[in-house]
Amino acid sequence: MDIVFLRQLRIETVIGIYDWEKAIKQPVMLDVEMASDNAKAAASDRIEDALDYKAISKRLKQFVGDAQFELVETLAERCAAIIRDEFGVPWVRITLDKIGAVTDAAGVGVVIERGERPA
Repeated sequence: MDIVFLRQLRIETVIGIYDWEKAIKQPVMLDVEMASDNAKAAASDRIEDALDYKAISKRLKQFVGDAQFELVETLAERCAAIIRDEFGVPWVRITLDKIGAVTDAAGVGVVIERGERPA
């Protein structure tokens, strides 16, 4: 199995359980790992044969930027579903960091894996 990844994709979104959080946008950071068989793309050197990380990045920025959730768990789950359903990815691992949510912490959030990790 090969892995295509996005690191530190920063997106502003409405996220949080408190009333003041529901009135502002806050940054979240996404790290995404996706299972992909890169052999065909490597042989052809064509984007049509690859998992297009730019298209995935653009879709996540649109979705997360327009979203409004209370929990990072919900946001991570929805991002995983988009990647799997819309881009045909069999396995995804997402680290979602709600930057600045806890004073004196470098980051807080969740790590989820969805799908079957190919061998």
